[in-house]
Amino acid sequence: MQYLLLMVLLMVQLPPPEDTPEEVMRAEIYTSARSPIDGRPLSASEYIEELDKLAEDTIPPQYYVSQELRELIELLRLRRLLRRFVPFVP
Repeated sequence: MQYLLLMVLLMVQLPPPEDTPEEVMRAEIYTSARSPIDGRPLSASEYIEELDKLAEDTIPPQYYVSQELRELIELLRLRRLLRRFVPFVP
């Protein structure tokens, strides 16, 4: 009797047969996507083309931060280096 009850409980916990397993869903090939720029629907080939175009149009790293801010950062690094050797520098 106990074994029968255990079998019934195990059968109740199984997912329904029409449920797609997670392993199959992970291996599914996507045929549509959304644009990372404006969110419009794209085909898979258009999505790849747009990603390639975005990768080519990157901004050079020296333009991420203004020249003034880069100079200030360099001065702060120099100050930190000097404080190791001369601890009383403000």
